[in-house]
Amino acid sequence: MTRTADDLSGVFHALADPTRRAMISRLRQGAATVGELAEPFPMSRPAISQHLKVLERAGLIERTADAQWRRCTLRTEPLDEASAWVERHRGEWNERFDLLEERLRERKGQTNA
Repeated sequence: MTRTADDLSGVFHALADPTRRAMISRLRQGAATVGELAEPFPMSRPAISQHLKVLERAGLIERTADAQWRRCTLRTEPLDEASAWVERHRGEWNERFDLLEERLRERKGQTNA
């Protein structure tokens, strides 16, 4: 499945927050309950729930009911697609930086002359 620009915006928005990135890092080790994900953070359960909703809307996690617990699982596809988007644009960015560096050297040469 190819994500649209709006889907990617949701992924990048979700990844912009350090708490959500820490949750994703924890989920790389395997599924976890909401309580396990909340444990290291000094914030309320509603705040944790909001972070999880952002991750879920971005497609980065999947929540399932397991008896009385809500279990969260990492979905890597959106991360793969965001990474692919960055890689596609990296070449263009590098070219622009190289061009900028060249222009700056030219200007520096002109001012030294």
